[in-house]
Amino acid sequence: MREFEYSILYWFQGLHNPVLDKIAIIITSLGNAGIFWIILTVFMLIICKDKKPAWASGIALIISLLIVNILLKNLVARSRPCWDESALRNVKMLVNIPKDYSFPSGHSSASFAASVAIVQYRRKLGISLIILASIIALSRLYLFVHWPTDVLCGVVIGIFSGLISGVIIRYVYAKRK
Repeated sequence: MREFEYSILYWFQGLHNPVLDKIAIIITSLGNAGIFWIILTVFMLIICKDKKPAWASGIALIISLLIVNILLKNLVARSRPCWDESALRNVKMLVNIPKDYSFPSGHSSASFAASVAIVQYRRKLGISLIILASIIALSRLYLFVHWPTDVLCGVVIGIFSGLISGVIIRYVYAKRK
């Protein structure tokens, strides 16, 4: 399985060029510590009349954080592809090598958690955010900091977190009526 994952990562390495390199660095930084998604959630809480998408996003981000960063990363303790010295011979690292474990991808999980939570209430905005979440997830492969299965599992956990947050918000708002 590892050879298959390396083949995907090396395929992404073949796409490198100065323009894509800069774009990937910018895109991946949007997922750093979930900051873009946190700012978006707070912004929606402040300016939007309907607070459901913002509350759903906040809950989804918390669920994702608990599952990915508190539970799975430390439990699985999977090394990152960029930690393998022999694999780095043909790879130019464009970002600092992360110090935390690889599985699952927190960038992917947080991005999909927030965007799936939001799409349940704001279709057009949510779809554009899902596209952004997908690009953020792919940037993790392009930058050689995650295995493909890390990203895939992060996406699945993010979708789950976003859907569950929608259920929670609908339940809470139904109880309030």
